[in-house]
Amino acid sequence: MPNSFNQSDCYLATAECVTEGHPDKLCDQISDAILDAMLAQDPFARVACEVSVAMGMVLVLGEISCECYVEIPELVRQVIRDAGYTKPEYGFDYRTCGVLVSVKEQSGDIAAGVGESLETRTGEATDEVLDRTGAGDQGMMVGFACRETPELMPLPITLAHKLCRRLAEVRKDGTVPYLRPDGKAQVTIEYNRGVPGRVVCIVLGAQHDPGVDHSVIEQDLVQNVVKKVIPVELLDNESEYYINSAGQFVIGGPVSDTGFTGRKIIADTYGSACGHGGGAFSGKDPTKVDRSAAYMARYVAKNIVAAGLADYLELQVAYTIGKAYPLSLSVETFGTGKVADEVISDLIDKHFDFRPESIMRTLELRRAIYRQTASYGHFGRVDIDLPWERTDKAETLRKEAGL
Repeated sequence: MPNSFNQSDCYLATAECVTEGHPDKLCDQISDAILDAMLAQDPFARVACEVSVAMGMVLVLGEISCECYVEIPELVRQVIRDAGYTKPEYGFDYRTCGVLVSVKEQSGDIAAGVGESLETRTGEATDEVLDRTGAGDQGMMVGFACRETPELMPLPITLAHKLCRRLAEVRKDGTVPYLRPDGKAQVTIEYNRGVPGRVVCIVLGAQHDPGVDHSVIEQDLVQNVVKKVIPVELLDNESEYYINSAGQFVIGGPVSDTGFTGRKIIADTYGSACGHGGGAFSGKDPTKVDRSAAYMARYVAKNIVAAGLADYLELQVAYTIGKAYPLSLSVETFGTGKVADEVISDLIDKHFDFRPESIMRTLELRRAIYRQTASYGHFGRVDIDLPWERTDKAETLRKEAGL
C-alpha cells in the first residue's frame, strides 16, 4: 500500500477475513487448541500440528514432542462445537465427525539444531542462555504498523475482521437467526496519496438456512452487519455491497470446501498492505520463528510507529535453521520516517533482541495463548491481551530519537 504513494494520487486496497466457521479457520483453531493443550502442561513442548477437514472427517497431522498427554479427538470436537457446527442438518457436526490422528515425534535433526544452536556448537556463543536456542527453521518474517487506525493497523484488514466478528455475533445472539457458521468478508478502500478515504465496495458471504429469500439476507446483513461496523463517513451513495453474490449459500463449511491449517496467512496478518514471509502461524510452538519472529517484528514495528518515528513501517527479518542470531534485518518507512532509517535501525539493535530464546522470554510465548489468535487476526487485537501488541517501548524510543 505505501509503495503507491509516489505512483498514483488515487489507488485501491483490499483485504479479506473469514469467520471461525470457515473450513480453513476451523483447522487453524484446532491446530492452536492442540498447541495450547500441550503448552499448558509442558511449556517446552515442540509442536508442529496441521489439520485438514472435509465432509465428515478431520485429519490431524504433525510432529509433536512433549512430556504430557492430550486427548486430541476430544479437543477437536470441542473446537468444532464452539465454531457452531452443532446440528446434523449442517452436514458436519462435532458429535458425528470422524477424527483421525497421525502424529510422530519431531525430527531428531531439527530438535538438535533448536536445542543447541550453531553459535553454541561452534563456541561462538557469548550468552549461555540466550544463545542456546537455534531457530526452528529458515525463512523470512515481516512486521508492520501504520497510523491508519487506533490499532496501528491497515484500515481494510481492520474493517474486514470487524465485519466477520459481527457476522458471528448476529448468528450467535439470534439477531439474524438463519445464519450458519461459515462466512467471509472483503473490503476495498480508496486511498488518496496514502490517506484512506471512502469504502468502494464490501463483499459478504454468509452461510444460511435453506428457504431464506436473497433480498431478506441482503437487507439484514447491510443493516445489522455493514452499517453496525463501517463508520458512516466512509460510506457514500457509490459504495457497493455484494452479499452472497453467487446466489444462495446453504452448503458451506467442510461439506462445501476442504480446509487446511495455514491457508489464510494474509487474512491472519495485514491484508495487502505489506509483504509476507510465507510461513503460517497456527499449530507451531514458539521455537518456530515463522510465528515467534513475526510476532516480534510486529512488536517492534508497532512500538516504532507508536513512538512517532514513522507513520508506516515494515520490518523484515530472516533466519536459518539452528542459528540463534538472524541473518538479516531491514527497515522500510516508505518515506514517512521522522528520523533517518539508520537511526531507527540502531534503536532496534539497541532495544530489541531477535534471538529465538530472547523473543520467547520477552513476549512470554511459552504459554497457552494461541487458540484465541486463530480467528480474526493475530495483530491489532483490542479484545484480547497479546504481548506483541503492547507499546511499552514507545516512550523510550521517542526520547532516544530526540522527538
